[in-house]
Amino acid sequence: MQTLERLHERIEARFPNAGLARMCASLIQTARVSIAQAARMAAANWPLRFIVGAIIVAGVGAQIAAAKYLHLSEFEVGLLGNLEAAVNLLILFGGAIWFLLTLEERQKRQRALDALHQLRSFAHVIDMHQLTKDPVALLQERAPPRRMSKFELSRYLDYCAEMLALIGKIAALYAERVRDPVVIETVTEIENLTNGIARKIWQKITLLGDIEESGAA
Repeated sequence: MQTLERLHERIEARFPNAGLARMCASLIQTARVSIAQAARMAAANWPLRFIVGAIIVAGVGAQIAAAKYLHLSEFEVGLLGNLEAAVNLLILFGGAIWFLLTLEERQKRQRALDALHQLRSFAHVIDMHQLTKDPVALLQERAPPRRMSKFELSRYLDYCAEMLALIGKIAALYAERVRDPVVIETVTEIENLTNGIARKIWQKITLLGDIEESGAA
């Protein structure tokens, strides 16, 4: 959080009232929510577990009562229909138990995926910001009057790269706290996305350095 807040201060000081500064402020709020949410996901949901356990115990009791009602202890040919009904009940009960036992995990997975989708959206917005910052076009004489200087353009692109790196770090919190394959795969996709965009940004920064060296020569 402190890194994000310092980054926002730097952006606001260099580019006051810029869209990048507002987006960084929104990312700070999202990071705060993500940190708290990831911490909650790591803890066990004891009320839910108690309710699930009570339902399972009640279900087991109902199965035992049903078995006594159907007289399954007597192996008579006439009870084949009752035996088939009992097997069907056991299958349905097993499916219900699986649903209940995985309920907490599925809830955590959905909350994590919703948060990760928001982080992915931030990465795409940053990509849109950096796409309009072409070193060659902005440094030409025919560029818009509000074109950035070489130093400002370099700082802007560097801020974008820093924000992308922090987005990857925030996403990694969910992989650390929720050991779910789907969540881990989504986090990996976000990290690959941010790394790919960051590579494009560093290519622009390198090109900008080459342009500066050429100008100095």
